Amino acid sequence: MGVLGVIAKRLDALIGPGIMLLFPLYASLRAIESPSTLDDQQWLTYWIIYSFITLFELSFYKVLVWFPLWGYMKLLLCAWLVLPMFNGAAYVYEKHVRRYIINNINIGGRLLFSSSSSSAAYSDEQKKLLQMMTFDARKAVVQYVDKYGWDSVERAIKAAERETKKH
Repeated sequence: MGVLGVIAKRLDALIGPGIMLLFPLYASLRAIESPSTLDDQQWLTYWIIYSFITLFELSFYKVLVWFPLWGYMKLLLCAWLVLPMFNGAAYVYEKHVRRYIINNINIGGRLLFSSSSSSAAYSDEQKKLLQMMTFDARKAVVQYVDKYGWDSVERAIKAAERETKKH
């Protein structure tokens, strides 16, 4: 039981680098080459969370040494963040990070979708439409609305709908 005991005790050190670094590195490279932004979101969020975990670990190393399960807890957390069946990093982004960004992103000297008076210019329906867009598209639409008004955006949307119905 000597070899199996050592493997069981150091499972986090044996499997951890593959789950926490190698697979995310490979998936991140694939995400860069794919046209979808959903996988970019998953892997960028993963690396941000992993960075925070690493900073936490470095800051509290002397305390974490006293918790023998820390390595296994970190391994489980990273597995949840990484494995495609869970997509934990995307979940964290959607449920927590995106809400913060939507409420606090500063574009052109004003906050988009904050509870401040600058967001009063948009109706709830308009805010929902803008929230479905990527950050760059949202920024472009807000600049367009500032220049031409929301009516021109609605006309463009209706024209696009008519075009898709024709084909």
